[in-house]
Order: sequence, then C-alpha cells, then structure tokens
Amino acid sequence: MSDGEVDGVPDLRADRGPLTRIRLGVAYDGTGFRGWTRQPGLRTVQGELEAALATLFRRQSPAPVLTVAGRTDAGVHAVGQVAHLDLDEAQFSALTQVRAPRPGADVGELLRRRINGILGASSDVVVSSAGPAPDGFDARFGAVWRRYRYRIADSVEARDPLQRHRTIWHPTALDEAALSEASAAVVGLNDFAAFCKPREGATTIRTLQDFAWHRDADGVLIASLQADAFCHSMVRSLVGAAVAVGEGRLSLDALTGLLKADARSSSFIVMPAKGLTLMEVGYPDDAELAARAGQTRQRRLSTELL
Repeated sequence: MSDGEVDGVPDLRADRGPLTRIRLGVAYDGTGFRGWTRQPGLRTVQGELEAALATLFRRQSPAPVLTVAGRTDAGVHAVGQVAHLDLDEAQFSALTQVRAPRPGADVGELLRRRINGILGASSDVVVSSAGPAPDGFDARFGAVWRRYRYRIADSVEARDPLQRHRTIWHPTALDEAALSEASAAVVGLNDFAAFCKPREGATTIRTLQDFAWHRDADGVLIASLQADAFCHSMVRSLVGAAVAVGEGRLSLDALTGLLKADARSSSFIVMPAKGLTLMEVGYPDDAELAARAGQTRQRRLSTELL
C-alpha cells in the first residue's frame, strides 16, 4: 500500500468561510485503478471520486477535494478506506435542498447517495458510509492504526476463480508454522528500511502492532497486519519475507537480521498488489482527535503515510 501530502492541493479552507467536514467510508476493487492518488491521464480512486464530486457541485466552485487515511498502490483493494472532505455553505445548501430527500436523511446520507448515483450501480468504487465528522477529525493525521489483509491460495483446491482478483495463487504449499514464526519475529517498534521502498526524507521506523496468519474455511492463507502506519510497499514486503521463510528460502535468523539493515533488501520478493486489501483504519476517541491529528502532523509532515 503505497501500501496512505497534506494532499497535494492548496489549502482552501481560509477562503471558503464556514465549512462542514464529512467523513467518508470507501470501498473499492483496485484491479482497474492505478492506485488511490490522482494522476494526470490515469484512472485512480481519488480521481474517480473527485470527478463525481465535481459533477455533483458543478455550480459551486471549487469542488471538494479528498484527504485519505492511506494512499494505496495500483491494484490494492479496500473495504475500510477512510477519507474526509469539506463542504462550504453553498455546497451544503445545494446538497440539502435536493428534490425529494429521504425523510430524516442527514447531509452525509444525501452525499453518499448522490456520489454513488453518479458513479453508477456497477462501479468498482463505492462510498459505503458518510456523515458529519467529529470536531478535530482528520482522516490522515488522526489515524492511530491501519489494518490490512493479504490472501494466498497455496493449493489447487484453494484456488477459487471467483476470488482470483484478490487472491495470489502460489505454486507450492507453504509451512503455516514457519509463516507464523516469521511474522511474530518482526512485530514491534523497528526500523523497517529493508522492507520499504525508499523515499527521500521519509522515516522507515514503524510500530508493527500485529502480524498473524490463519487459514479460512476454503483453505486460503490469510495474513493480517496492523501498524500505526506503513511505509511504501511495507505490507507486501513483509508478506514476501514471511513467504520466503515459509518456503525455506530464508532463515528466521536472516529475517530478523534484516531489521538491522539500513536499506531495502533483495532477500525476498515483494508480493503482488492484488492479494492486498485495506480492511480498517482506527481512530482515537472523539475527545482526542484534534490532539492526535496535531501531534501526527508535526511528527510526520514530511513522511508518506500509507
């Protein structure tokens, strides 16, 4: 993921008067996207959603822009992505004065319905929830953890063609006990430089809060990873390193030795993007949101968060 800028756009809040911040839950099939972040000439999740917002608020300018909890790479999926946007008074009024609103519908529900209507019934990105954000909420800087899941079918029996866009088909059986030992060995506060694509000025120190494996009812291996933040390609690299241990190509001692490295390692293969899904983003209690966002912004303003 990048396997997550202040957002690459000017801060227009000061020029727009009173604003209403809306928190969005977003889900998407990453197969047809070149990642989250808008890129000229490429189809991205942010680009699709902001195009829908521009259509919805075509009579009000400027159109809202999105701030996201974690910017995912090309091919990565999400069921629990979180973003926020700010509506000015004109946009808020235009949204709440639509014809025949559902009785009792709030501004978030109206926004969710309108965006999804523009995206279409067969869209590969959906706004799953929307509502007024608590005071101090910031989708990116307020997050305290991100949780991802990676799916591997390491037997022919576990290969479900209907799940092929979100599951890696591995050619040989993996040792589940070895996978679990490998994942447990890297949990904690570490410098994950060996597992991150380098970015100038960005720290690679992260707290990996959880990394565990299990098999689901269909025999698919599921890796679950949670951290305060993930640097670029860290999730897929950690899974790739664990797979190398599970195959017997990398020893447990060699894996733990990588935590002392100061540069990206070639001792394992970075796993393909399509097996990865952003499951959930965690935030503190409402009373702590503003403090958390302020602390994180100061600490990581020059850091790419996933």
